[in-house]
Amino acid sequence: MADAKVIPFDEDTRARRGARASDPAGARGGSGEGGGGRRAARSPGSRRKGKPGLAAVAPEGDEVRRGKRPVVVEAAEQEPREVPVPEDADARSGAAGELPASLGALTDALGGAADRLLGGRWDRRVAGGLAFLRRRITGDYEVDEFGYDEELTDQVLMSLLRPLFDSYFRVEVKGVENIPAEGGALVVANHSGTLPLDALMAQVAVHDHHPAGRHLRLLAADLVFVLPVVNELARKAGHTLACTEDAQLLLERGEIVGVMPEGFKGLGKPFSDRYKLQRFGRGGFVSTALRTGAPIVPCSIVGAEEIYPMVGNAKVLARLLGFPYFPLTPTFPWLGPLGMVPLPTKWTIQFGEPIATDGYAPEAADDPMLVFNLTDQVRETIQHTLYKLLVQRRSVFF
Repeated sequence: MADAKVIPFDEDTRARRGARASDPAGARGGSGEGGGGRRAARSPGSRRKGKPGLAAVAPEGDEVRRGKRPVVVEAAEQEPREVPVPEDADARSGAAGELPASLGALTDALGGAADRLLGGRWDRRVAGGLAFLRRRITGDYEVDEFGYDEELTDQVLMSLLRPLFDSYFRVEVKGVENIPAEGGALVVANHSGTLPLDALMAQVAVHDHHPAGRHLRLLAADLVFVLPVVNELARKAGHTLACTEDAQLLLERGEIVGVMPEGFKGLGKPFSDRYKLQRFGRGGFVSTALRTGAPIVPCSIVGAEEIYPMVGNAKVLARLLGFPYFPLTPTFPWLGPLGMVPLPTKWTIQFGEPIATDGYAPEAADDPMLVFNLTDQVRETIQHTLYKLLVQRRSVFF
């Protein structure tokens, strides 16, 4: 113990100890010899780790055994002292009393942040996710005859594409209200970008921004349905083969069908020909719209041309791999997988006013002159809108 002092048991020492104990100044921290100041610093009223000093519990002159050596604990004179109270004690006491309320507010704030991040009540989202997993495992979900899985598309595929749409390409959508709220319609768009990301972004635009939350069923080339993994994902997302029979069936069922008539000619064109529409084929999409009476909605997409600037085409390698083209860009294949990361360009997708076809008789679909004129009208509308959007664009990336 720091307060104990070992004293030899002789009369002189006892006399000296008694003299010091009777000295109030020495007991209270005077500056006399023998370390009186040290003893005063650890007075009976002081605390060390919550334990009282021995001088406070042992009477003066009592002997306390510590092992084999007897020690005598000196008891200092104890007097009541006023403990100074800080002026801000009440404020701190009030703050401590409000601590549970503050924690409650913090919990509510964290819960609100979680709700915003999860798009609603987090507990409901978790319950919905578990129910979704249960249905997937047990097979309790529906697909149509084309393999379209609406639940998987809404909850998984759209969620994966949405960050790319909202944050990476920052797509601005215009004129989506031109797509009818009900009934079939044919959306015709330009195609570019080396990889068909523009088709996927158009699908997200219709799904997330249309007032009726409609789904865009895209017509895809044969190559999409022979690639592993891509084949299954395309079917699940509602894509189907680009043929007249499938397109007509979907339009008759009242679906929104998307087609990009340029095909691989537009997707794999060189960067020097950006935003110059290629040939629209023989107008098969117009014939389908005439047979079903579905309106044609022109769609112009700006921003996709620059995500993979195609500066070359390795035709020999493309022929060996069975691809329509093998792109050479400033980053691919030189940087390997890193070269496949698209540039973060700023996109704009504009849906034009619909071109009505329900005023024609069904047999008009076999009139080649009418089909050619309507095809040219749709193409010119898209091209003119592209030029207008390019003039309005401030920068490729902003």
